[in-house]
Amino acid sequence: MTRPFRFGVNMTTPDVGDAWRARCVRAEALGYDVIQVPDHLGMVAPFPALVAAAAVTERPRLGTFVLNTAFWNPALLAREIATTDALTGGRLEVGLGAGYVREEHERAGLEFLPPGERVGHLIRTVTELDRLLGDETEPLRPVQRPRPPLLIGGNGDRVLRLAAEHAQIAAFTGGRATQVGSMRALAAHELAERVKAYRDFEAGREVPAELNLLLQYVAVTPDRRAAVRDLPAIAPELTEDELLELPLITVGTVRQIADQLRELRERLGFSYFSVLDPFMETLAPVIEELKGR
Repeated sequence: MTRPFRFGVNMTTPDVGDAWRARCVRAEALGYDVIQVPDHLGMVAPFPALVAAAAVTERPRLGTFVLNTAFWNPALLAREIATTDALTGGRLEVGLGAGYVREEHERAGLEFLPPGERVGHLIRTVTELDRLLGDETEPLRPVQRPRPPLLIGGNGDRVLRLAAEHAQIAAFTGGRATQVGSMRALAAHELAERVKAYRDFEAGREVPAELNLLLQYVAVTPDRRAAVRDLPAIAPELTEDELLELPLITVGTVRQIADQLRELRERLGFSYFSVLDPFMETLAPVIEELKGR
């Protein structure tokens, strides 16, 4: 099944008041399908920011991208989800992840658990949210039943299996968390292997999940090599050729970038692309090229 393209913008730049609302209005005008808010200290709090975005927009859905479940008690999170879904008129998408930034855990006074334990908490959170949000006896329930669509982000086998069992959207970051709480970019063949692993876990599912990929660098240019020479240190160990092959980087003319995203959809099944907000305007002509395709 070939899904139509969807595009989300991940609002990583802190803003408040009229400036925040103006950026959300601009995202809708540019054609973005989802306004997303991350869950990092030093950035806006996800749920109030999404409610504010809903107040000034009509069409886009609103998504957490993604919540660090180490920050959340499942029962309190269920209350936030139900309230936010109600206040946004049923436009919420709930993105969840295991968390990977050690320094943020330390600032929050939370133990930075080993990867397996962080994933274990993510699994427990998903199970509890399914139970709590689907409870018809609860006085506060989300508009979307039995719960808002769930996006689960990550690349490890346990997280991919969890997404295959519970999520409507499986999100791939194009990176792998390291032991010290940073990210290492995945090469093209590594991402393809992770997608294959996910498809194996998903085998037999009646409705396949939508696949999401976060684009971390976008440049519209006739000179692709010059664009990656000036690239921020996403993967300093890679050559220019290797950088140009990274799935999380897309550079070239509007047509070349559109072709790259089409190829990722045809080869790996990605149809839902998110972009960091510094590149919101840059990706807009590509969205126009691919809308309805």
